[in-house]
Amino acid sequence: MVVGAGPAGSIAALVLARGGASVALVDKANFPRDKACGDLIGPRGVRLLDDLGVALPGALRVDDMAVIGPTGRRVRLPCDAGLTYPGYAYALPRAQLDATLRQAAVAAGAEPITARATDPLGGDGGALGGFALSTGAEVAADVVIGADGATSRVAEAAGLIDPARVLWGFALRWYGADPVDVPQILLWDTSPGRGFPGYGWLFPGVEGRSNVGLGVGVLADRTAGAEAGRCSDAFFAHLHRVGLTGSDRPPASGRLGGWLKMGMVGTRPAEGRVLLVGDAAGLVNPLQGEGISEAMGSARAAAEAVLAGPDQAAARYRSFLRRTYAPYQATTASLHRAMLGRPRAVSAVGRVLTAPGVGRALAGAWSIYWNDLLDGAAPGSARRLAAVAAAAGRVATSAGPTRRWFDEALAAAS
Repeated sequence: MVVGAGPAGSIAALVLARGGASVALVDKANFPRDKACGDLIGPRGVRLLDDLGVALPGALRVDDMAVIGPTGRRVRLPCDAGLTYPGYAYALPRAQLDATLRQAAVAAGAEPITARATDPLGGDGGALGGFALSTGAEVAADVVIGADGATSRVAEAAGLIDPARVLWGFALRWYGADPVDVPQILLWDTSPGRGFPGYGWLFPGVEGRSNVGLGVGVLADRTAGAEAGRCSDAFFAHLHRVGLTGSDRPPASGRLGGWLKMGMVGTRPAEGRVLLVGDAAGLVNPLQGEGISEAMGSARAAAEAVLAGPDQAAARYRSFLRRTYAPYQATTASLHRAMLGRPRAVSAVGRVLTAPGVGRALAGAWSIYWNDLLDGAAPGSARRLAAVAAAAGRVATSAGPTRRWFDEALAAAS
């Protein structure tokens, strides 16, 4: 049983169905449906879709990214091809992406069910064995894969959440008419010398539209998510001031918000026959908020772990996460937590990274490390500098509570 038919759930269902498993793909929404998102699929996600033979009709190919610091200075981050991923990303609205991936899963043999997963069903030894649905039906399952987003019902029902440790974020997204060729990330100050605890973006969209949004990190305090809305007028005024939009006001309609759960910390990703993937597992980059590539990568790994045998699926999946995502997530989640309550430090970092000469010298390594592309990056000076940054980050965060949490949560994978 897969709960949630976004990118993570649909990829999990697709791989399971192709492997001969009987799969119920449950989602509360009728498709197509929209989601608050930047609509960018990173290079690793592009490679995964190619590996699985899933095409995305209408997707826009994008490559480099620009970062605009608090003073308005710009740094262009190159999107260079690695040994294991291409030198470009895709832009495609989530309404189209999710519907395409869900249809691919259904075509492979997954059974689509439109309903909300409500009450958990008991399985062997009192473990989670499926869910009652809002339709009154029940789905019993040997394995439950939770792909139901940041506020996952599966994670809650399986007792896999430590709310006090979760790194929450909240994002608002609009679609605008201002054309943009290169994805723009904006690090900005809400007042002189005080950095916004997150970032804004203006990304290319299909059919001439732009995707514009604002994301705020709130640690474990979800009431602070309202900051994104309170700062939206000031953010759009800043966009206009740096010459990216024709208007200094948010679009009158089309605003959509959504929660993010970042850095894995606070969510045990698998126990028994319950596996969490994508946002449900907190697999969102704590530095720049990407989640689609991680969602699809974790989903494929979880499905392959189940196909190799349900009894040891959780251990195999934890082992994959420990090797693939935990080294980066543990370091960057620690940095995220340390910086978020220090607005002057946030502003200072943004100013230094985009200072004349500094940004240009660091751009290649910055792009590799910020986008978690070190594993598989092409040899060269940028890769070497990114490796130094990664090693320094591990040393700096090695004794912290977040690193200890990772060691404990994934210990069974040793």
